[in-house]
Amino acid sequence: MPILYTTKASATGGRAGRAVSENGVLDVTLTVPKELGGDGATGTNPEQLFAAGYSACFLGALKFVAGKEKVKIPDDATVTATVGIGPREDGTGFYISPSISVNLPGVDREVGEKLVAAAHIVCPYSHALRTSTEISATLA
Repeated sequence: MPILYTTKASATGGRAGRAVSENGVLDVTLTVPKELGGDGATGTNPEQLFAAGYSACFLGALKFVAGKEKVKIPDDATVTATVGIGPREDGTGFYISPSISVNLPGVDREVGEKLVAAAHIVCPYSHALRTSTEISATLA
């Protein structure tokens, strides 16, 4: 399958540092939440960035499947991604626990549930999480 779009972002300083996209549009200060031992300084963290990306991507997938079904997604529709982090039971690292909640004002519940289920199949974030997509990790 051909790749249609590729981008890059780099981080320095880890969870207490900075992340920047290759075009410079995304340029954020990273801070460690108090719950993870940080000082609660103003900034964002990887979980918030993941939640933002996942929710935007899922809404895009929802609009895609709705378009195929000739259903209008309301302009005030929202997708909220909740992303938790915690230690893995085996003690070797951490895991994330994502979930998606969709609000479709004015859309029939049964129709909305079918669209959400279809979007969960179409969304690349959902697919990657569901299938344990292989990820390349190399030393530059």
